[in-house]
Amino acid sequence: MNNEVTPNEEIHFHNRIPLEELQKAVQDLKGQLGQVIIGQDRFIELLIAGLLANGHVLIEGVPGVAKTVTAKLFARTLETEFSRIQFTPDLMPSDVLGTSVLNSKTSGFDFKPGPIFSNIVLIDEINRAPAKTQAALFEVMEERQITIDGKKYEMKPPFMVVATQNPIEQEGTYALPEAQLDRFLFKIKVDYPTAEEEVRILQSHHERKGALPEANITPVLTPEQLQALQVQIREVRVEEKLLNYIAQLVIKTRNHPHLYLGASPRATIAVMNAGKAMAAIEGRDFVIPEDIKKILAPVLAHRVILSPEREMEGITQENVIDIIANTIEIPR
Repeated sequence: MNNEVTPNEEIHFHNRIPLEELQKAVQDLKGQLGQVIIGQDRFIELLIAGLLANGHVLIEGVPGVAKTVTAKLFARTLETEFSRIQFTPDLMPSDVLGTSVLNSKTSGFDFKPGPIFSNIVLIDEINRAPAKTQAALFEVMEERQITIDGKKYEMKPPFMVVATQNPIEQEGTYALPEAQLDRFLFKIKVDYPTAEEEVRILQSHHERKGALPEANITPVLTPEQLQALQVQIREVRVEEKLLNYIAQLVIKTRNHPHLYLGASPRATIAVMNAGKAMAAIEGRDFVIPEDIKKILAPVLAHRVILSPEREMEGITQENVIDIIANTIEIPR
């Protein structure tokens, strides 16, 4: 009896986790953003994966490719609080975190929360603020809390930082330190649209006749629904052979001749969590190697440093990640 599956035969499987609500939420999010954002499907999918995996996202691209607009519209699809912080060279940590203000009635100090106290926080041009202001984000991004005057203040879940930066214009900017880059789940590079997509962008702007892009966006997820979906993501199954596969990929970055600095154990965890989110987006409650390969470059590229020789040759971190992915045997 022949039990082989032919290439055209569809394989059916049953999820042990009900993912119908998650799938609907993902489609609704893509549908809302797709009304305005054209030709950035990969960008939108990674934003959604970052949200479901409870991670932060760094967006890099030249001016005018809709980095900030997409982040703003993404926040509007959620019934959550949203704040935007424009990073500038004169921005102080207290302008982000908040400060203690003298209360004349009690003769004591009351804490006045800064704009970081929100659910979705857009930090525009994150590399324009000095190191001390960037460092103010370390604790809040990793531990979802800040400490002011010895007292802890916790962020209200869900909490996600979406930051943008321009890779071309370096005057008046401060490169993010590796320790802070490591706290971003993804670094998404946004490219120019194709000629066909550019025409569609023109048509969209022409048809809106001056109306603001956010006028068409309707919230599709409440904070409670989002938190429930994030819990589901944690339940997505990862087999031991895939855990070994992830570990081998990350360990390879630490001894690769093209890299001066490899990825940390935090990166290993990030690959696993992002893989879970991508599997759920695809409608599965289990991770497959293709999920891992799909998110590998956005998770690892900003966590490794090229050797000076390879950098001079024009090789990118993404090139090296691809080389590593092709040298490690895919588990089956």
